[in-house]
Amino acid sequence: MSTDDSAAADPRDLLGYLLKHANLQLTALTDAALEHLGIDSKDFGTLRVLARGEPASQLQVAQKLSVDRTTMVTVLDELERKGIVVRRPDPADRRRNIVELTDQGQRTFDAAQAAYRDAERAFLAPVSPSAADQLRRTLRDLLEH
Repeated sequence: MSTDDSAAADPRDLLGYLLKHANLQLTALTDAALEHLGIDSKDFGTLRVLARGEPASQLQVAQKLSVDRTTMVTVLDELERKGIVVRRPDPADRRRNIVELTDQGQRTFDAAQAAYRDAERAFLAPVSPSAADQLRRTLRDLLEH
């Protein structure tokens, strides 16, 4: 039998637990906020990449979001079915598809940005604006290291 106090510690003290459950809570809030637009937070991430206005290949979008190509194809298939994105062959390399927002996709993105901001604001409401900014900076630092 272990006498180590940490063995019986509250799992909520572990960074992994906190990050995972904070992410789950934020995802639930954003998915609910985006539902009326027919998208979820995963789709919103894809739209954010495409809204930059630069033509991007499916692979570039997948790499930017750190998702595998198969997942990206599935996401894009659904967004294309909804009329939010269009794929066309890259004129410079016909083996690649370029993905772009449609006019409807741009409108969906604009509305989704506002809905996402509201959900994120609700998620961060328990902390001060300076603490929320510090959280963002800290997470960026951790991810860039």
